[in-house]
Amino acid sequence: MEIIFFFFLAVVPVYIKGDGVYAPAQAQIIHAGQACVVKEDNISERVYTIREGNTLVLQCLVTGHPRPQVRWTKTAGSASDKFQETSVFNETLRIEKIQRLQGGRYYCKAENGVGVPAIKSIRVDVQYLDEPILTIHQTISDVRGSFYQEKTVFLRCTVNSNPPARFIWKRGAETLSHSQDNGVDIYEPLYTQGETKVLKLKNLRPQDYASYTCQVSVRNVCGILDKSITFQLTNTTAPPALKLSVNETLVVNPGDNVTMQCSLTGGDPLPEVVWSHSPSPMPHNSLIQEGNLTIWGIRMEDSGYYNCTAINNVGNPAKKTVNLLVRSMKNVTFQITPDVIKESESIQLGQDLKLSCHVDAVPQEKVVYFWYKNGKPARVSDRLLISRNDPELPPVTSSLEIIDLRFSDYGTYLCIASFQGAPIPDLSVEVNISSETVPPTISVPKGQSTITVREGSRAELQCEVRGKPKPPIIWSRVDKEAPMPSGAMTVETYDGKLRLESVSREMSGTYKCQTARYNGFNIRPREALVQLNVQSKAYNPEFYYDTPNPTLSQKQSKNYSYVLQWTQKEPDAVDPILKYRLDVRQLNQRNTVQTLIPVKKMEKGLLLEHILRNLKVPQSYEVHLTPITNFGAGDMAARIIRYMEPINYPNPADNTCHFEDEKICGFMQDKMDNFDWTRQNALTQNPKRTVNTGPSTDISGTEEGYYMFIEASRPRVQGDKARLISPLYNITGKYFCVSFFYHMYGKHIGSLNLLVRVQNKRAIDTQVWSLSENKGNEWKQAHVPISPPGPFQIIFEGVRGTSYEGDIAIDDVTLKRGDCPRKSIGPNKAVALPGSGVPTLHRSSLGGPLTFFLYVLLR
Repeated sequence: MEIIFFFFLAVVPVYIKGDGVYAPAQAQIIHAGQACVVKEDNISERVYTIREGNTLVLQCLVTGHPRPQVRWTKTAGSASDKFQETSVFNETLRIEKIQRLQGGRYYCKAENGVGVPAIKSIRVDVQYLDEPILTIHQTISDVRGSFYQEKTVFLRCTVNSNPPARFIWKRGAETLSHSQDNGVDIYEPLYTQGETKVLKLKNLRPQDYASYTCQVSVRNVCGILDKSITFQLTNTTAPPALKLSVNETLVVNPGDNVTMQCSLTGGDPLPEVVWSHSPSPMPHNSLIQEGNLTIWGIRMEDSGYYNCTAINNVGNPAKKTVNLLVRSMKNVTFQITPDVIKESESIQLGQDLKLSCHVDAVPQEKVVYFWYKNGKPARVSDRLLISRNDPELPPVTSSLEIIDLRFSDYGTYLCIASFQGAPIPDLSVEVNISSETVPPTISVPKGQSTITVREGSRAELQCEVRGKPKPPIIWSRVDKEAPMPSGAMTVETYDGKLRLESVSREMSGTYKCQTARYNGFNIRPREALVQLNVQSKAYNPEFYYDTPNPTLSQKQSKNYSYVLQWTQKEPDAVDPILKYRLDVRQLNQRNTVQTLIPVKKMEKGLLLEHILRNLKVPQSYEVHLTPITNFGAGDMAARIIRYMEPINYPNPADNTCHFEDEKICGFMQDKMDNFDWTRQNALTQNPKRTVNTGPSTDISGTEEGYYMFIEASRPRVQGDKARLISPLYNITGKYFCVSFFYHMYGKHIGSLNLLVRVQNKRAIDTQVWSLSENKGNEWKQAHVPISPPGPFQIIFEGVRGTSYEGDIAIDDVTLKRGDCPRKSIGPNKAVALPGSGVPTLHRSSLGGPLTFFLYVLLR
């Protein structure tokens, strides 16, 4: 039996009014899976190369509050493939056995309703090499009058590949080259982009009748091996030829057995005969035998185009097509059109009137319509006209038009649609024309314009239609581009009632009922609106993920605490929230600690807090948070709380970042700046870079040593910023010292700034050190003391100067507990308050007084 422990924490929820807690979405794409290589194609584009058939894994890492929803889309490749929208955090897009059409640019769109959505992209390049196809073409032309004829043969080798393939031609075991003799040319046709290579045999000679091989290669990219194909050219080589036993258009009745014979009349080598069906696959009730196609008990869905194709790779394939039509009739409808010229919407004596009749049929043009009045065939006269094709109506629609309507024209009109001579039942429809035939009106019954039901129950929306005849009613949603529960965008009812079973809150909104144009008057539709309100359980809470990481309760304690923060999604859309049920379970254990958190007031955007205490280091915990209303428990939100202390500093010498590893000690490029810092050394730096600026090596003086660098050349402009952000330091201690080496050499040097980002209810960036202008061609060291009140990050910000000779570099960044070597710097090096001898910073707007004492020792 599962044991549940209850204990209560004396914590009052904290509310923050306004939108301060909300933050717009930010996103970053990372990749995994079976990539061949990931490279930077140019300054701004990342390219992920993968072999066809391998597994693609892309992750969209997001930040912001409410937690952004992620949607993946793709352009190029197979048009614009879209992937299912999901709200899973750190959304992973995984494609097993990726195909070439799935290559292209993938976009991760993260949005949370705050600001503009964040969109990041990466280009996926799928590598493949198909089996090559070798085709033979020949021409016979007169040359120099009638002295002799020249027979030229073209061997065309084509392959689909990425990247473009390399071609090698062989005759037997001999490799052929362009113009190695007067009878051989090798060339690439225009506009084939490396997909085709042609071997031209001019003035065919006896030795040209031989075995030819085309070998293709993509130079083993992604481990793809070479492929080849061989063809034996003889003096009897000829293209295929076909004949068909049936006409190009074949009309049959349902249930018939049909046989189509496709016979070869030529071709060497012997062609292969293939049948195909468009637009769907071959029917299961069919059989192909020796080139003949037989279909038993033919059905409507068996109609379409049947293609018989003969291929032997000589010349063009021979192809014969049969358009197979299966007779059918369905959906007979009528329309009453009052006098169009006088723009009337009702039937009036003395005006014209048109009755139209249509049936969906195959073949449509073979349908014959018959009109009857009061049981007798309608006779054409100068006042009664019958036409077959009305330009204002669907094709093959029969219309009966009455000129100058009289009392004697009232009666019952019958339209019959028929396939004469075919065993297909006729379809008919009656239209009654009298003084009582009036156009429809539509309304919502009193008290039914707003329907309120509880989630999970049954709802019935109703519209009343008056008039004769009464047309069907078409229902659709107005306020949401969403389908009905059936999946269709519209629902047709004949009694005016829309019945919805087991309604959900997603089904709430405005519904429109309108009259259909068929089986009624052909006039502007009448319409009305019905509002459906669904009383439902509360929506899920939205965890505030930018909360600082868990912190140790005390220096010597092995327990830690965590400030759980959240807002409530759509609190006004449901009954008032009374309380939250908090369930906390240590991972890998069954025991759950449950707490009820009362709520006095709830508004959209308010931040609630609850402190989780006495959590054990280094254990992780699963947290479930459920809102509760009078309706009951709402949607639960879940997350994992993990204890991580990113760095520990027993010895300052052990925590210096030299940027020797590609992971650059966990530093990240700021996605919101203008450009990025570059990791380089003397061996990888651009040999054409601007002279008289930037370092030649790192602080160690070796060519192999790396440093971080900003390039001031184009396309950079004055004021552009590059920001490098450290990991989150969630460590204990009141005073810290940031030490680093900098190199600021060049007559157009801008500024190098150091900022501290404190993580509290929101991130606050404060500049604590700044240096500008040319400092000479040497590395110098800075020491900056800081005293952040909570978890923090440090940010190196490089600002581009007035021109291109303004490169800045940093190296050997160290963070340690305690004070720095103390030698104060002047106001031009830091932010100073007027009249103060020691530069200090303004108070933070959040979290109480925050002061940084700034000292720098320059060496």
